[in-house]
Amino acid sequence: MSLYAISDLHLPLGVNKPMDIFGDSWRDYVERLEANWKMLIKENDYVVLPGDFSWAMYLEESMRDFEFINRLNGIKILLKGNHDYWWTTMNKLNTFIKEKSFKNIHFLHNNSYLYKDIAICGTRGWLYPDTGAASDEDEKIYAREAGRLEVSIQSALQSNPAEIIVFMHYPPISKSYMETPLTRIMQKYNVKRCIYGHLHAAAQKHAVEGMQGGIEYSLVSCDYRQFTPVKLCD
Repeated sequence: MSLYAISDLHLPLGVNKPMDIFGDSWRDYVERLEANWKMLIKENDYVVLPGDFSWAMYLEESMRDFEFINRLNGIKILLKGNHDYWWTTMNKLNTFIKEKSFKNIHFLHNNSYLYKDIAICGTRGWLYPDTGAASDEDEKIYAREAGRLEVSIQSALQSNPAEIIVFMHYPPISKSYMETPLTRIMQKYNVKRCIYGHLHAAAQKHAVEGMQGGIEYSLVSCDYRQFTPVKLCD
C-alpha cells in the first residue's frame, strides 16, 4: 500500500483535444500513462491527481475520462485545476460518481482524507497577486483559495495526523516569489511536504523542487514526470 501523485493528465477521451499538438513529448501519452500506471499502482494504493484531469467542458463530456481512470488500480483523489471546466458542485460530483459506480474516485475540496496516519489536504490555488499580472478578481480568487487550504488542513487536524501533505494545482511558490500567503499557511500548520502541478514545457524552469522554508516541494505534472505516477510514501 503506497501513496502516489500525478497531475495534469489532460485526458482527451471525451473531447477531441489531444496534447501532442504541444510537442513530441506528449505523443501517445494516454497509452504511456496507462502502461506506467498498471506497472506501478496496486489495487489498495492511493493516487492523488492535483488538477487538470480532463479537457471536457461539461461533466457529461468527461464520462470516458472518468471511465478510464476508474478502470485503473488504486483509490483516486481528484483536485480541481484551472482547466477542469467540468467541475461543478460537490453534490453533483458525488452524485455523478455514485450513479456511475465509480467507487474508488473521490474529490478534494474543502475537506481532507487520511492515508494511514497521513492527512491528504489541499486546494487548487491561483495566480499569485504580486506577480504583476493579476487583476482585482485574481486577488479575490487567491484569497478564497487560501481560505480553502486552511479549511482543508483544519478538517484534517481533527484526526490528529502524524503528517500533513498539501496538494495544489498551481505552484504556491516559484523562483520569483519564495514566500506567499499559501506558504505561510503551510508553515503555520507545520506542513512538511507540498505537491503541485500546472507547469509545462518552458514554465517548468520556474519550478521549485526540494526544501524551501522547511517545506519540501515537488512538481508532478505528468510531462515533467514522464507520465509516471510519483511515489510519495509507503
